[in-house]
Amino acid sequence: MTQLLTKINRVEHYLLRLTRIDTLSELIHRVYAAFEGRSSVDVAHVKFLMESYVSNADDWKRYAQFDENRYTRNLVDEGDGKFNLILLCWSQGQASSIHDHAQAHCFMKMLQGCLTEVRYQEPNHTSDEIGQDRPLSEISRTELAENDVCYINDSMGLHKVGNSGPHPAAVSLHLYSPPFNICSSFDAQTGVKSRARLTYWSKFGHKVV
Repeated sequence: MTQLLTKINRVEHYLLRLTRIDTLSELIHRVYAAFEGRSSVDVAHVKFLMESYVSNADDWKRYAQFDENRYTRNLVDEGDGKFNLILLCWSQGQASSIHDHAQAHCFMKMLQGCLTEVRYQEPNHTSDEIGQDRPLSEISRTELAENDVCYINDSMGLHKVGNSGPHPAAVSLHLYSPPFNICSSFDAQTGVKSRARLTYWSKFGHKVV
């Protein structure tokens, strides 16, 4: 049994070396190929590509721009309109609102530090419940460390993400397909939904004026 486990570990290590993506530019190239000629998203394959990339700050540091007052969204690639890649930078204590993803796929890979992802069940108010506010129900809470990848879409609920850990500067890479610039934001205590317009702090490494 020990010999068998040793052989399995060797095979797994070999496969990881074969599939490893060493640069952000290679990851982008592979993602473009994954979307080429497709009308739907191969979630397992795209998630695998995100997992295969090994974070290297030399690849992405030119996109990493922080703001002391809020987390920032920094556009890396527009994906020919099929997807976009965005680098999000989180100082300690910064967090998103609770939000949906406008019927898009959302992949998130940790590049530096750690983030906490909290998922919630979307409120289901019927017409005769209007005005009866109620807190959102938490589904799960996950700590994401460097090189971890998570995936969510609207059928899986809502989520919020934040840097509640000890690292002063967390960085995550997000892939959204299709791209969107408006989503819904939710109040945790009442479940009330509002429209949220998404903006960029920088595009392709340059601050948006």
